[in-house]
Amino acid sequence: MKLAPGSISDVAGLRVGHAQAPGRDTGCSVVLCPPGTVGGVAQRGGAPGTRETDLLRPENTVSVVHAVLLTGGSAYGLDAAGGVMRWLEAQGIGLPVGRAGVRVPIVPAAVLFDLWRGDTRIRPDASTGHAACEAAANTAEDSAAIQGRIGAGAGATCGKLYGIERAMPGGIGTASLRLGEITVAALVAVNALGDVIDAQGRVLAGARTADGAGLQDTSGSLFADTMAGADKSVGTGPARWLSALSAGTATTLGVVATDARLDKAAATQLAQLAHHGLARAINPLTAHDGDTLFSLATGSAGHGGDVSALGALAAEVVARAIRNAVIAANGL
Repeated sequence: MKLAPGSISDVAGLRVGHAQAPGRDTGCSVVLCPPGTVGGVAQRGGAPGTRETDLLRPENTVSVVHAVLLTGGSAYGLDAAGGVMRWLEAQGIGLPVGRAGVRVPIVPAAVLFDLWRGDTRIRPDASTGHAACEAAANTAEDSAAIQGRIGAGAGATCGKLYGIERAMPGGIGTASLRLGEITVAALVAVNALGDVIDAQGRVLAGARTADGAGLQDTSGSLFADTMAGADKSVGTGPARWLSALSAGTATTLGVVATDARLDKAAATQLAQLAHHGLARAINPLTAHDGDTLFSLATGSAGHGGDVSALGALAAEVVARAIRNAVIAANGL
């Protein structure tokens, strides 16, 4: 399998950094934004762990975003946002408030559950968030193009409906597309209960067969095919399929970005439309996933764009980024 082209840093001005917490497969990823970036969010999952999402609602007053954080560690991982804020404050970046000179960085964040293995006292914290910002600012190479088991995707998994012992690595992926002078891109951390599928509906990564044979090809022959368990006796059968659902143990997180000029309402619509990409690449999506997508509009292209057209591209780059994540994580 080939990786889909592009990365979120193809949207001019965005910088991505990844950092991992020493001692366990967990970490965080940060997207640093240029001045004036407008943010939105669409949170459709039933078990979210988030920060500053209410601020992004169109009716609320603050429109600019200085960074977005995706992190492992479940709700504990929200601590990493404090490190992102401290790094931005040190650079003089933030929303001017109150007395002169005081700035408050706006850092929306979302977490995924990766507390399956190892010492669960080890999770992303403020130092991890700060390190991710340092990586974004100082890495010479395009760190957004680094995909797989890194940053927020370090401990991510997919295909968990037959138990974590039959799951496969998730990861972090990115992709981009252009429409004339406008770029639309995505960065996604894939930690799904369901399987990741290709454009033809074939399983790329997910729940393995009961013998744990592992991945040899993409024919599906070594996969349980999670949805088959709804009407067939796959592995331990439909009873296990139904009982394996566990609230809050899976969340696919992402950021969609464009250089088109959008207001908060349009940015929110962009995030909403981008969610269609999850359904194209993950099967099944469940109410137990805390799926959250942020949107960023930098305006650097100099003009706006039709939200329907941008949303169609956003859904596609989200699907491509999801597939890229598992291709890179599993060496497909």
